[in-house]
Amino acid sequence: MSLPPSDLRPLALGEIVDRSATFWRQHFRSLLALSLGFNLLTYILSKVLQLTLRDSPLLLNPQASGDLGELGLATLQLLVTLGGVLLGSLWLYYFNTLVVARYVVPRQLGDAVRLGECLRRAFQRIGAFSGAYLLSLGWGIGALMLLCVPGGALAVLGGVLVARPDDASLRFAGLLVLGIGFILIGLGMLGALLWYLLRFALLGPVIALEDASAWKSFRRSGALLSGRVEPGFIGRMPVRAMILVTVVSVILIAVSLLCGLPALILQLVYRDPSNPMLSLAPQALLVPAELLQVVGQAVFNPLGLVVYATLYLDMRVRREGLDLERRLDALA
Repeated sequence: MSLPPSDLRPLALGEIVDRSATFWRQHFRSLLALSLGFNLLTYILSKVLQLTLRDSPLLLNPQASGDLGELGLATLQLLVTLGGVLLGSLWLYYFNTLVVARYVVPRQLGDAVRLGECLRRAFQRIGAFSGAYLLSLGWGIGALMLLCVPGGALAVLGGVLVARPDDASLRFAGLLVLGIGFILIGLGMLGALLWYLLRFALLGPVIALEDASAWKSFRRSGALLSGRVEPGFIGRMPVRAMILVTVVSVILIAVSLLCGLPALILQLVYRDPSNPMLSLAPQALLVPAELLQVVGQAVFNPLGLVVYATLYLDMRVRREGLDLERRLDALA
């Protein structure tokens, strides 16, 4: 869907979703080609984590006393693998956002763009992108620590009270405070994740379409999502972005769960009765079922990326008069 200059205007939230869905349907094959490779790489990382968990002594025999040094090494290996998979998967997701945005925004502006040009532009900006990604991780860790402080303080207080063996009432109160602390920690982690996804939703489009350093791109992505663009509560940019992120997340989670049902059923059928955490599903059956989920995600994930690219374009129109600039260029 290539927009003529006269149709480039500020959009309501419903129009952003509708225009994104229309673009996704009309450019289905191109978006699938731009996303399938990234989804396969993410699947490989998740498969490494899955095999590591399956072979970990913590799951094979969690009740065995064993050597403390060996168990400690296994725990460290598991944590390193888990952290690497999570960070790598997140890097691939935002890099895919960059590639897709390089295709979506010029096409919506009526400019011709080839898939090879999108990939070439993405790899040209990989340095600035990786720097901005590391900056975003630092901000995300800071937000996580800040939001988990209340829950952590209550958990420590509850642990101190539980450790008092001389007073049953204090131990009961400690268990209650400890439970509340863990609930607050969970809510803090969820809030930090949502804040991270919201705060850096436009990082990929900014790096894809603007020639700026990692630090300037980092600040630019935040500036586009701050302030107010309309009167009223919905006019605040964080609220508008939060609504769009929530809608996209619900759609993608539902699709992922639906496509992942075959693999989940296999894991439940071949579950080890003696260790419910361990699945003995043969890889000859499990891998095709998981690849079905990968293809389903590659089909529908670009819809969310198109929404973010369209939101970026809408912010350029609202804040910088991109629609007026395009109309002047058309008249010239």
